Amino acid sequence: MNWNYLILILAATMVGGIIPMTVKRIHANFSIYLLAFTGAFLFGVIIMHLLPEVYHELGHQAGVYIVAGFFLQVFLQQLSHGMEHGHTHVATEQHHHHIAVAPLLLGLSIHAFMEGIPLGFKYDDQSALPSLMAGVAAHKIPEALTLITVMMHAHKKRSQLWQILVFFALVTPLAAILAGWLGTRFEIVQHYLLYVVALVVGAFLHISTTIFYESGTKHHELSRKKVIAIALGLLLAFLTLIFE
Repeated sequence: MNWNYLILILAATMVGGIIPMTVKRIHANFSIYLLAFTGAFLFGVIIMHLLPEVYHELGHQAGVYIVAGFFLQVFLQQLSHGMEHGHTHVATEQHHHHIAVAPLLLGLSIHAFMEGIPLGFKYDDQSALPSLMAGVAAHKIPEALTLITVMMHAHKKRSQLWQILVFFALVTPLAAILAGWLGTRFEIVQHYLLYVVALVVGAFLHISTTIFYESGTKHHELSRKKVIAIALGLLLAFLTLIFE
């Protein structure tokens, strides 16, 4: 377990959450392009590193678990209102109503826990883990930014915002530590972790592709600047191949 990677993810999450608490006005396009860039980077990492790994180990079974993970994420976003891929409409549509924080945090926490499990897995591809760590860390910035923005719209106190942010920031690293610890001590756990990795691949594919075509854009169009952000994210993902 590389502790530097986990500290990076923790720091990225904290930075993402601190931005809306310290910057009074965040341009709407900032979140759109940040999401597009990080979503494309994560998508590229999944396609080039994790997909080959799970198919090599599981064969055709991998497809079953990837599809299951894809639709598991569909279910989770009913709780989280799609904040994994940048949706903030819950804050504007429900500004006259009480936002149900508990199910929202539950959905996001389950997603964050799932994100951490593949980080505790041992891959044959030596570049898979550092690439995935970078992809998850990048994804955490807009994810935490959106979470805290919604909590601010829900009129949460500053102390509550910090509690929510710290809790959310710790979930993914703790999941990685738990998965790594169990995997090194129990061979059967390491075997079944691969199936969980396939599930998470499906969830990541849902999130990243939704970001491409939906998050933040009017009528879900792909603007020129958003296409550039996606292209840069994919380019960064391609650069991870040099570490193989």
